[in-house]
Amino acid sequence: MKLPGLTTLVTGGSQGLGRHIVEAFLAEGAHVVFCARTSEDVERTRAELQPRLNPDQKLVGVTADVAEPTSVAALFARTAEVGPLHTVVNNAGVYGPIGPTETVDLAEWTRAWQINVTGVLLVCQHALRGMKPRRSGRIINISGGGATNPMPRLATYAATKAALVRLTETLAEEYREDCIWVNAVAPGALRTRMTQQVLAAGPQRAGAEFFAKNKKWSEEGAVDPRLGAALCVHLASSEGEGITGKLISAQWDPWRNFAQLRAELAGDVYTLRRIVPEDRGRKFSV
Repeated sequence: MKLPGLTTLVTGGSQGLGRHIVEAFLAEGAHVVFCARTSEDVERTRAELQPRLNPDQKLVGVTADVAEPTSVAALFARTAEVGPLHTVVNNAGVYGPIGPTETVDLAEWTRAWQINVTGVLLVCQHALRGMKPRRSGRIINISGGGATNPMPRLATYAATKAALVRLTETLAEEYREDCIWVNAVAPGALRTRMTQQVLAAGPQRAGAEFFAKNKKWSEEGAVDPRLGAALCVHLASSEGEGITGKLISAQWDPWRNFAQLRAELAGDVYTLRRIVPEDRGRKFSV
């Protein structure tokens, strides 16, 4: 087992990718605390996973809203009862409003930022306060295609995920000397409840091309979410030691071979950066 006895916190852990992440960490011997916004989801998930535990393994479900400071504080108080926190996986996230940007409702825009960015910050703040004195810890933020590619009609999602990756890179640099490794994971196109949200929005609001992609994913399948979960385990284990400040694609990047690529990883690969003319063999006059 890669994570025996280590405590992990997974937000949004009751369904979709989050559920697979919880299962993957449990399979590697970790104690897992997970949260969801409804008590029904929490209790259902806990009851389904409890029979799989080792005799001394702990699984705790907490009803929490990552966008609410008091809720996050209560989540960490409960986590502290399990043991010193080794890994946080910030998985909770939403698409936000779908449709032409001029129609975006400000309240929906704000709520998505509260969940996708502010919620991650709140969780990271609590985690860092515990990890820094121990000079050890892993933070894994779940990103997505919106971080690196424009997503017409999903401006909220794209903007929040880009902000999430820059936050990840910033924390990685700030806490590098504290041996806290912070990375973002792009799990690939998944068939989850978010796919159904796009289908419910329809091609007029989501755009014909993006709607068609989601329809195909819904009917024919998409990237296996267990791949993203396995990458999270990899980063949390000894195999992820020293890897920090990266946005890693579970589907496209050779993360299983990172041990042989340490020198390359020390540079700016797998990061957000500005492309200048010289990167393309050009030099423009000022």
